[in-house]
Amino acid sequence: MNLNITGHHVEVTPPLHDYITDKLSKITRHFDHVIDVNVILSVEKLVQKAEVNLHLSGKDIHVETQDADMYAAIDSLLDKLDRQVLKHKEKNGEHNRGSGALKHQEVAE
Repeated sequence: MNLNITGHHVEVTPPLHDYITDKLSKITRHFDHVIDVNVILSVEKLVQKAEVNLHLSGKDIHVETQDADMYAAIDSLLDKLDRQVLKHKEKNGEHNRGSGALKHQEVAE
């Protein structure tokens, strides 16, 4: 997994980098086919903004959040990303299981 963290009008400090990396490990536990992750942190006036582009095998997921605190924005960003990844995983799993279960029933009959 390639991880790229950039900041627009904000410095990405080592504690912030470690916090994002730790939170992203949760995503890779759910779905191990992550190819590339781009995280963009930015500040616009009093709003802290966090974006992520996640490149999976067969799909790209983009999530964006805003909050008054950068750590809160990252938390909500990764919660949204986790839901999207689980949804993608379930969608692919149902597709594969459905065709296999049908073949298994045809053989049993």
